[in-house]
This record gives sequence, structure tokens and C-alpha cells, in this order.
Amino acid sequence: MRLVLILVGVAIAGAVVIGLLRSLRSDRRESFDPFTVGEPWRQFVQGATRSGTKLHQTIDAAAPGPLKNRMESIACRLDDGLQETWTIARRGDQIDDTIRRLDPTALRSKLATLEARATASPTSDIEAAVTSVQDQLESIRRLELESTKTADRLRLTQTRLDELVSRAAEVAIGAGDTDAYEHDVDDLVIELEALRQAVDETNRP
Repeated sequence: MRLVLILVGVAIAGAVVIGLLRSLRSDRRESFDPFTVGEPWRQFVQGATRSGTKLHQTIDAAAPGPLKNRMESIACRLDDGLQETWTIARRGDQIDDTIRRLDPTALRSKLATLEARATASPTSDIEAAVTSVQDQLESIRRLELESTKTADRLRLTQTRLDELVSRAAEVAIGAGDTDAYEHDVDDLVIELEALRQAVDETNRP
């Protein structure tokens, strides 16, 4: 009888934990609004959200039991990765917005005018102005490179996320290696966390 009570208690505790994780997951989902960011960031958020929804639908359809509970826990870990994707997308959109506000087209036009004046009537003030505009354009170039690099890495993580979602159906019925699956999910989330930290450094004043 004591063993039965212990097992029941463990099952109840597990259900409570899963319920709390589901609640937190739902809160995070509600915070995603892809239409508050521009392209290509919007498509990354939409793709990650679709993949996350499909994953949870796959797990929800699995038979109740320890394996499903474990998959629920793994899926909640993957939700952390989706949150990172959303944060990275917002940071990337902020970088692009900064580039737009700096207006590289206007700066290049200004530089051409200053260089022409420097050639015709060189002065220290004009040379200083040329250097200043060149420095601004170099800053923009670095931001553009960071934006492109971040988008490329997010595109790759989306491919890996899609692959994990495809594997979930197999793992959820016990036909796949759960340990390997959990390890791969952790690897993806860690990569997204590292990418988010790198983008945070770019946005830091």
C-alpha cells in the first residue's frame, strides 16, 4: 500500500510540474508577435512558432505515460529556444532599424560631395568631415555584416528545429533514442542562447 501511495504521489507531482511548464509555455507563446518586426526576422519568428506548435501537437497526441512526460519536459526546454529566437529576431530588427536611421545612402552622397570639395579646395575641416563620414559608413558596414550573419545563423537553426520536430513523432512512441533527442534539443537551445548573447553585445552602447 505504501508503495502504491508513493507512486501515486510521484505521478501527481509529475503532473503538477508538467502543468506548470505548460502554463509558462503558453505565457511565452502569447509574447510572440512576428508583426512587430520586419523581414527577414518576421519569417524566422513565424517559422519557429509553427514548428513549436507542431511539436506540442505531436506530443499531445502520444499515449500517456513516462515517455510522454519526458517528451513534455524536452519540449518545454525547446520552448526556451523559441523564446531565444524571438529575442534574437527583435535584436536583429533593432540593428536593421539603426542602419535605416543612419541612412547610408545619404551618407555616401554626403561623402562624395565632401571628397569633391577636398579635391578642389582641401582644408583641415573638410578632411576631418570626410574622416567622420567614412567612420560612420564603416560602423554601418559592421552592423550590416552582423545583421547578415545573425540572419544566416537563425536560418540554420530553423532547419535544425524542423528536423527535431520531424523526429519527435518517432521518439514519442519509443521508436527513437530519447537521450540522443534530448541532447540534440539542448545543443540547439545552447546555440540559440549563445547567438542571443552575441547579438546583445552588438546592441550594447
